[in-house]
Order: sequence, then structure tokens, then C-alpha cells
Amino acid sequence: MEILYIVLAMVVVGLIAGFLAGLIWKDDRKGDYPVAIIAAVITGLLDWFVIPMMGFSDTLKWAGIATEPLLVALGVLWLIRYSKKNQ
Repeated sequence: MEILYIVLAMVVVGLIAGFLAGLIWKDDRKGDYPVAIIAAVITGLLDWFVIPMMGFSDTLKWAGIATEPLLVALGVLWLIRYSKKNQ
């Protein structure tokens, strides 16, 4: 049941990242939301499973889940914009 809460939280983080991307880059691209959600969910799940397998503490796992998905989602959106601009 805990994993469901993590996925739902990462969906919310992805929505926030999609909204923030429009504010940061001053445009309104509807495609940002699904990309940000997918990036946040994948990153959150990787943090959830990989950090404990590496032997790190639960504190680090929760810190990673709290910060990394938002940063990765924004990074992916920036990378998409950068690559489209340089085509």
C-alpha cells in the first residue's frame, strides 16, 4: 500500500514540475505534464527501491524521494526544450 502512496505523490510532483516548467521558461506546453509525470514516477520508484539496496539509510531514501523527482522532471523538460531548439 505504501508504494501506491509513493506513485500518487510522484504524480503530484510531476504535475507541479509541468506547471513550474511553464513559469520558468515562460511558455505553455501541454506536453510538459505527461513527460514530467513519467520522469517523476520513474525517479521516485528508482529512489524507493535502489537507495535501500545500496545500503543507505531510510533518511537518505526519503530525502531522495522528496527532492530528486522534481529536479529530474525539470531536467528532462529542459533537455527536451534544448534539443528542439538546436534542431
